[in-house]
Order: sequence, then C-alpha cells, then structure tokens
Amino acid sequence: MSRVGKKPISIPSGVTVSLGKDNVVTVKGPKGELKESVDREITIAVKDGQVEVNRPTDQIRHRAMHGLYRALIANMVTGVSEGFVRELDIVGVGYRAELKGQQIIMALGYSHAVVFDIPKGIDVAIDKQTHLTVTGVDRQLVGRAARQGDPGSFQFFLSLEDELLRCLKPEKRERIKHRAAQYGELEIPEKWLS
Repeated sequence: MSRVGKKPISIPSGVTVSLGKDNVVTVKGPKGELKESVDREITIAVKDGQVEVNRPTDQIRHRAMHGLYRALIANMVTGVSEGFVRELDIVGVGYRAELKGQQIIMALGYSHAVVFDIPKGIDVAIDKQTHLTVTGVDRQLVGRAARQGDPGSFQFFLSLEDELLRCLKPEKRERIKHRAAQYGELEIPEKWLS
C-alpha cells in the first residue's frame, strides 16, 4: 500500500481539509462534512491545495497504515465534493420495493414484507419498484447499506451492475451453478453456494 500512500491528494475547490486535536482529519465540502481519526505515527500535511500523508519508517505496519489513511482521506475528499452512488436491482418475479419515510418495504416472496431501515447519512431512491439508488458522502456507509445482510439469508439477490451481491434460496443455487458453468460469466464465491 505504500505506493498508494505516496501520491498526494488534490483538494478540489469548495473543499477544506483541516487537522485537529488527536490527529483528527476533518473534510468539509458542498455535500457535507466527514471526520476520521488518524494514527498518531502517521503525519498529515495540508499545503498548496494538496494533502500529503507521510510515515515515520518503512516498517510493514507503517507502510500499511500509510496507504490506508491516504485512501480514507481521498475517499472523504471525493465524498464531500461528488458523493458516492450504488445502483442496485431487485431481480425476481413479483419482487418490488417501496420507500416509506426512512424505511424500504420489500415484497420478496415471503408471507410478510421485509423492512430495511435506512441508516442516517444515506439517501435511497427507488425507480420502477425494482431499481434502488443508494447515495451518500461516506463511501463505507454507502457500501454497507448497499450490501446489508448476510449472503444466502435472503430469497432474492441484488445485482450491482454485473456483480452478484446476494444469492438465492438453496433450490435456485443449483440453477445459478449450471448457468455459471454454461456461460462462464458469473463468478460466485463458494461460501455462498454451500
């Protein structure tokens, strides 16, 4: 990760980056504000419209943290200036979703509706009852909201562009295995198929 850490982060117009007490980096922009606590051994310098992340030594631990914190700060800058978006599709006959307040009510073939509480800081838009758009400034939070739940525990699956996020119920897994072998397009982790 050290190669990642060496690249400076350019700060776009309208975004401010400041370093506070206890090595807390605060990034403010038109879409919001994010804070991240950085390890004391990693130094952060804001100068000439760029953020530089430096490490004290070439130890493995320092190299790993160097790249990690550089990536986290870069994601914060991108988040407050542009935001992050995840597009999800619900696939299944009769499956649909509906937005009510801060909850998504999904009809997924069960005898009851599946209710998903939207986390604070995340916006969800539903188009045509099967297409969900998850947006927010925090990349980690957007990713967690888009992948909420344990793979294999849902009867449906959501597709993120071409990536398979959730598997179907056990009876349908064999059909997916057959299609994957036939077309060679779907790569499904073994733990989802067991």
